[in-house]
Amino acid sequence: MLDLEEIFGHGGPLQRSVPDFRVRSGQLRMAQRVADALEARESLVVEAGTGTGKTFAYLVPALLSGARVLISTGTRTLQDQLFSRDLPVVSAAIGRSARIALLKGRANYLCHYRMDRAADAGEQLLLDEARSATTGRSRSMLARIERWARTTRRGDLAEVRALSDAHPVWAQVTSTRENCLGVRCPEISRCHVASARREALDADIVIVNHHLLLADLALKEDGFGDLLGSADAVILDEAHQIPDLATQFFGAHVSSRQVETLLKDLRAELVAQAAHAGAAAVPAVAALQFAEEALRQLRAALPITPGRQAWFPGDAEPDASVRRLMESLEEFAAVAGADAEGALAALGTRAAELAASLARIAAIDELEGARTLESNARGVSLSVTPFDISQRFRSLVESRGSAWIFTSATLSVGEEFGHFTGRLGLLDTPTLHIESPFDHERQSLLYLPQGLPDPARVEFVAAVINTAIPLIEAAGGGAFVLFTSHRALALGARLLRTRWGEASPYNLYVQGEGPRERLLESFRTDGNGVLLGTASFWEGVDVKGDALRLVVIEKLPFASPEDPLVRARIEHLTACGGNAFREYQLPEAALALKQGAGRLIRSEDDYGVIAICDPRMTGRAYGRTFLSALPAMTVTQDVREALRFLARHAPRGRDGLAATEVAL
Repeated sequence: MLDLEEIFGHGGPLQRSVPDFRVRSGQLRMAQRVADALEARESLVVEAGTGTGKTFAYLVPALLSGARVLISTGTRTLQDQLFSRDLPVVSAAIGRSARIALLKGRANYLCHYRMDRAADAGEQLLLDEARSATTGRSRSMLARIERWARTTRRGDLAEVRALSDAHPVWAQVTSTRENCLGVRCPEISRCHVASARREALDADIVIVNHHLLLADLALKEDGFGDLLGSADAVILDEAHQIPDLATQFFGAHVSSRQVETLLKDLRAELVAQAAHAGAAAVPAVAALQFAEEALRQLRAALPITPGRQAWFPGDAEPDASVRRLMESLEEFAAVAGADAEGALAALGTRAAELAASLARIAAIDELEGARTLESNARGVSLSVTPFDISQRFRSLVESRGSAWIFTSATLSVGEEFGHFTGRLGLLDTPTLHIESPFDHERQSLLYLPQGLPDPARVEFVAAVINTAIPLIEAAGGGAFVLFTSHRALALGARLLRTRWGEASPYNLYVQGEGPRERLLESFRTDGNGVLLGTASFWEGVDVKGDALRLVVIEKLPFASPEDPLVRARIEHLTACGGNAFREYQLPEAALALKQGAGRLIRSEDDYGVIAICDPRMTGRAYGRTFLSALPAMTVTQDVREALRFLARHAPRGRDGLAATEVAL
């Protein structure tokens, strides 16, 4: 049998089989440590710098181990890449076959029961179409789905041409955890979710995403078994997302939309049963009316100002309204429980779960978590977010007896993993830091401009744009300008358009003016575009080659202390005797900056400048923490040096000259 050195070495099967494969010592080192952890069923935290090849470094040991492995990713894109490309390529190269399953969340699969009910609810479809001004769209798409449903094996709605997950029909032909009838469903024998779960339980390697993994870990979806229970190992790629996601899953959340959907489903079920239920339906109808009135009172009691707000214990009116809604849902659950085998019982279970979540939110101690109210165009929501999930997460990991591998390009601050491991209760877990194989000192330049105003000043965004424009022109476009808020993003876009006018030398791609993936694809194809983005463009974006040669970062990505969750966590840490800035705000911001800066150099052939326009990088002592989080780049405060670097690496025109000449 081939060993890891042969597989990853010169002339090995990966180099022979995989185009552009490069032999990297860091990749082999990671693979060896992962193999050891899999064999010993131990946990391991690995930060592998961009370009290490961490995907192959965990796939090869996983295939060789013969263990049943669950691989969890942060995005569906990486899920599909692992299933369709990476695993088949590695498996064929090393001659190690395995049964592989791709498991998505239930909202990706057709539900025959709900599709049939949607087909019978023509009036509701027409109402939806009138609201969305897309008359006929829902009916024609539903007809297409019905034709496809007769031939599909997997039931994955991604197979349906021209159907996006934003289409109004999508939600009507899929189930949620709340509205799924489970084993009571008359269509259970051909349920695509159940079939996908069975395939996953029979597979050697199962590819899921973090949301699905954490739902299984925290919620245990009834009727479909324990996905984690039979796994020998769990590998979490893009693991930097896990602390925040786990905190959400271990909290509680109830939205008016969830309650409205439940009541809508209940009313539809009562109408369907009216012909034969008779007087037996009267208690359920009364409970429905009680719940509808309680929801109306709750919405009237909550603030109508859009956004998230803190909800403190003792706010009498919201507290009383929440209790009324909770009691109404409990009453309905009791009434529905009499229908032990029917759809009404499943609705009762949903009502009981929502009531339990409301009870938890209402009863939370202010030292345990933060309660918030949020209002938006879709309604209102109530949430509780725990401050500390470390003990709970650790106990869940340890109870499995499995190997747990956490890996990402951004887990440490200055090679210290304590912030990441501490949040998950993994402080004594072995860690491994592998530097990026890219030559960042040669390939990139970190520019820290001088003379910019304090980021809190009203003129700051304008100063950032004034700083960015000469850099963009020297680079000939090919720039990301990353902001820390949507307000700053909108202002930055307006200032750039005002400066360049109708005859803009570069195409502007602005977040919110098109789907994220379409903006990225247009930017890559353009080659000289300027993309303006905020949160979702700071990570998970891969633009290789000279289409991206400049990243301008507006300011250090500290979470806003005005956000109720951030403020509550700061107050909690302070009350517990901690230093909220050092223990929470600073490391979180440093990791976010590391993600944003990581957009620039994605291959050995990439060159460019990262400009961080925040004067605190050099004016505050904690600027050193941010510098230590970044790759070892040449640092300059001289704009002429930055412009020369950009001009030197700008694309060449047909005359052989740089696209933009810079006179210094």
